[in-house]
Amino acid sequence: MNVLQFFPRNDWEEQVSPEFEQAYFRELTQFITKEYEEATIYPHVENLFQAFRETPYHKVKVVILGQDPYHGDGQAHGLSFSVQKGVPLPPSLRNMFKELETDLGIPIPEHGELTQWAKQGVLLLNTVLSVREGEANSHRNKGWEKFTDHVIGQLNQKKGPIIFLLWGKPAQEKKRLLNLNKHYVIEAPHPSPLSAYRGYFGSKPYSKTNELLRQTGQQEINWTIE
Repeated sequence: MNVLQFFPRNDWEEQVSPEFEQAYFRELTQFITKEYEEATIYPHVENLFQAFRETPYHKVKVVILGQDPYHGDGQAHGLSFSVQKGVPLPPSLRNMFKELETDLGIPIPEHGELTQWAKQGVLLLNTVLSVREGEANSHRNKGWEKFTDHVIGQLNQKKGPIIFLLWGKPAQEKKRLLNLNKHYVIEAPHPSPLSAYRGYFGSKPYSKTNELLRQTGQQEINWTIE
């Protein structure tokens, strides 16, 4: 199995395919392939690059940067913070929805599948794209961070402004890759229960994003989850 067979054939391919030839990425794919063969890895391999499938490069206008995927059964499906329908809301996502309700008056959704955001141009990207079942951060420092740095670098080259929602220190470290004269950054603590009360609640990321989209002549995001 070659995990790259699951990379979408859209305009992301042109942006990132040179990375596929790099030595670090070849090592990464060998490691990941072996992991999928020998252990339970999330998300399922066909969803490994789901963020790129749901939000093509030309459509990206907002980025929500996560860390590594959820490591519980049936949770991760390739979009940061999102879980599949029927899966209980993880604490961070529940807090995101609480802030959404406070910020925009949108009732807490019945499920946590965020594909509707992705289809509107919200790239739901994790800095690490895979994880072993029950072992948070188990695929850290294997090469994913370098790859997602490249992805953010390519987004930085885009002509139009992008709004980056950077929650927590690991996400905020990526700010160094951005031209802040062109793009916008909205920072807050991570929505996890450990830090949400230290400034994530009340940070109004959803209304601020839509205000910036309005100011830059772009269509606002409908944050309601049907």
